[in-house]
Amino acid sequence: MRASPSSVETRHRSPRMIRNYPLSVKHLDARLTRQDAGLIPRHQAPRITRRASLNTLAARAPAGAIIAICDADAPQLLRSLPQPGAWEALHRRERAQPQTARSTALPGRTPCIAALGYARRQCTQYERLTLAGQLCRQIAAQRPGRIAVVLDEQLADATAWHEALVSALLAHSFTMPDFRSKPPAPWTVQQIDLYRSPPLPLRRIAATARATNLVRWLTALPPNVLTSQSYRRLLQSLARRHGLSFRWYSEAQLKRLGAGAFLAVSRANHGRDAGIACLRWNGRRGAATRRVDAALVGKGILFDTGGVNLKPFRSMLDMHTDMAGSAVAIASLVALAELRASRYFVACPATTENNIGPEAYRPQEIVRALNGTTIQVIHSDAEGRMVLADTLALAARSRPLRMIDFATLTGSCVHALTERYSGVFATRANLLGELIAAGMSSGERLWAFPLDDDFDHDIESTVADVRQCAVDGKGDHILATRFLKRFVPDAMPWAHIDLSAATRTGGLAHVPSDATGFGARLVLQWLLGKESAT
Repeated sequence: MRASPSSVETRHRSPRMIRNYPLSVKHLDARLTRQDAGLIPRHQAPRITRRASLNTLAARAPAGAIIAICDADAPQLLRSLPQPGAWEALHRRERAQPQTARSTALPGRTPCIAALGYARRQCTQYERLTLAGQLCRQIAAQRPGRIAVVLDEQLADATAWHEALVSALLAHSFTMPDFRSKPPAPWTVQQIDLYRSPPLPLRRIAATARATNLVRWLTALPPNVLTSQSYRRLLQSLARRHGLSFRWYSEAQLKRLGAGAFLAVSRANHGRDAGIACLRWNGRRGAATRRVDAALVGKGILFDTGGVNLKPFRSMLDMHTDMAGSAVAIASLVALAELRASRYFVACPATTENNIGPEAYRPQEIVRALNGTTIQVIHSDAEGRMVLADTLALAARSRPLRMIDFATLTGSCVHALTERYSGVFATRANLLGELIAAGMSSGERLWAFPLDDDFDHDIESTVADVRQCAVDGKGDHILATRFLKRFVPDAMPWAHIDLSAATRTGGLAHVPSDATGFGARLVLQWLLGKESAT
């Protein structure tokens, strides 16, 4: 993007690479003020080892837990485990059913909990993650410090099973934000031993888990903690930590650029601290002159009241999570930097609130977006597509080879899919296929919706280039995507993910918290494919 004299940009040297696994998540930047300390997740990553033989495990059970997965019809593995009689009694307790888990305490002087899961012979990665999450729930109450993982040698896809179990353990042992005066002691896992494991890309597994946990953490932060000001400082801190360049487009700069759609939403904020951040990872060799491989755009509505079309109580209660899309974009870029990705990536989170007040934007206003498109406002609670419109147009100026945005955009997508899937739209068939395949491989499932031109009839305006939304709510997730498409160059491959799975009561798959972190696993699988992290 072409710099403007009033834009703020900093570039940071890449940090020295820590070559030995694990990369622990530390306090990211000592320069953060004391009131910002709660923005940073502090979590010590466990040591993960691969062990070739079960002999050491069979000789003496480790203190902590043993997680075992076998075929329900042929559980030969149980005879090889410490105290096989206890394992077989656990197996006989009820009839074994695929995709179920149960646990028992192994007798002896050393406390140890045994968790047994039964795998379906043909599994999707979502099913593997779900069973792994069930097994982690079985041992979570005991908070074991050392965990052994053993798979039946008859199971296919051992690499995928081990990835699912490690990811689940890293998700369950992660401490989510807790502001109680006496929070419970965190579950600290010191070591995970993987018995008879094939070679695994542990650095990539760990970086992906950290990205998912960072999304969960940020999504769960209360709105008086994660504000536009503190979010900006957090992004600057992440840039310093991970060798990213950082540019901030303030409201004053966005006004000069003509970003009227974003500024309409931010108008009612009590402070003038909203803005759009652009962070760049310049590749392993710092090749800033190359084309951007992908631009990641995220909706960062830090709290959504609905504006003058005020939300009711239940609809507004969890609107601090409306920034999950921005968290996905940022956490994914951080993971790419941690993995020293060789290509060039950009992340552009749009951060503001949608408040009520004398200056709030209103239905029937006409605003002009950054690319010159005029918009007839219909509903103030359709603010996400307004901030994304200008952010997409801004990100497109970096001329990426492809662009994707993440947003908790519409309730209609939740109504269509529940919170188990997220919706995906794409302007290219190959891009759509890549994303759906990445969703299946990562266990974060996507469902494709149509993007035909004739949907534009429902958002035609007689006084502007386009209406912000239709008056009724029919197919709003489709119409919102047709609206956003106007702000992406036709020649640029683009996808939009409506994050209906960003939050789900009780968690999703291997993630136990209501904030699921959905999106980070998916986008990293899409961008990195089967490449191993080096």
